[in-house]
Amino acid sequence: MFLPATLFNRITFRQFMPLFKRRGNNESVGGKNKTRILFTSDLHGSETAFRKFLNAGVMQKVDCLIIGGDIAGKSLVPIINKGNGYFVVEDREISGSSLNNVVAEFRKSGAYYAILSKAEHEELINNKKKLDELFHEKMKENLRSWVEIAQEKLKERRIPVFINLGNDDPSFLFQVIEESELMRKSEGNIIDIGGHEMISFGYVNPTPWRTPREMSEDELMYNLRGMAEKLERPEKAIFNFHAPPYNTSLDNAPLLSADLKPVVKGGDVVMTHVGSKAIRKIIEEYQPMLGIHGHIHESRAFDKIGRTVIINPGSEFNQGILHSTLILLEDGRVKGNQFIVG
Repeated sequence: MFLPATLFNRITFRQFMPLFKRRGNNESVGGKNKTRILFTSDLHGSETAFRKFLNAGVMQKVDCLIIGGDIAGKSLVPIINKGNGYFVVEDREISGSSLNNVVAEFRKSGAYYAILSKAEHEELINNKKKLDELFHEKMKENLRSWVEIAQEKLKERRIPVFINLGNDDPSFLFQVIEESELMRKSEGNIIDIGGHEMISFGYVNPTPWRTPREMSEDELMYNLRGMAEKLERPEKAIFNFHAPPYNTSLDNAPLLSADLKPVVKGGDVVMTHVGSKAIRKIIEEYQPMLGIHGHIHESRAFDKIGRTVIINPGSEFNQGILHSTLILLEDGRVKGNQFIVG
């Protein structure tokens, strides 16, 4: 799949948010040429992790928040209404008084849920199209609730939230993002962050799970190069690519067998590099200031490719734990970065 890489918009904060302080003929986020960014990825529907992300951004007084992809949940759990105040959830019967606790756990872990009659549940089991439609509606409903949460949490400081979709996210979620005043789609745009151009791409190299947004390495390179060629100062740019570069500290994952089970030798899980070779190559070629990545949940790390600092905050979304990285840009370089987990 080849995207129209020539069609990119150039966006600054000024176009939708009064965040800049004027400094001569230039404008930048913050003062003294400093920019504070909080980056996370792979929230996978966890409202708890999302709320923690917003709270951390406010506490750290950041200039912008960036989500690197995979915002959609991975599962839809039916809650069957038996009547008389009782429900069946995952083969266990609960009372109505316990339902709120169950729902809270789903919001924490990122699972979607639907309260159904027995007949509605049976219909969904036998009608994949209707099941997919319900799953998609729940994705949109959950993201719209995040939009409302962000509006409330960030209304005083008006911190912008730039969101990329990942390989697990259907592209129609971009439409929901664009309904928000604070949230902005990063993919397809060149965004000015404190004088640094950020380009974003959420597609990844092929995975064993055949997720919605995957490309061959050749296709990835075509699209990445099309974006990078439009940068005015690539040496000061931010590459916000969901997949991490190949053969780094950011892309270690369990080696899988043909039946998609982790390979174990000597009692230990065998690890392997699963990142994108195209992303590594484009970083080596352009040497941007910073690369921010996600996708591989178990590979929280920072590393360098040449002069480029690369970061993957990791993910434990299903526990409601936030994994994020506070990044300080100063004088055209990465002054420092710190993992924030909790």
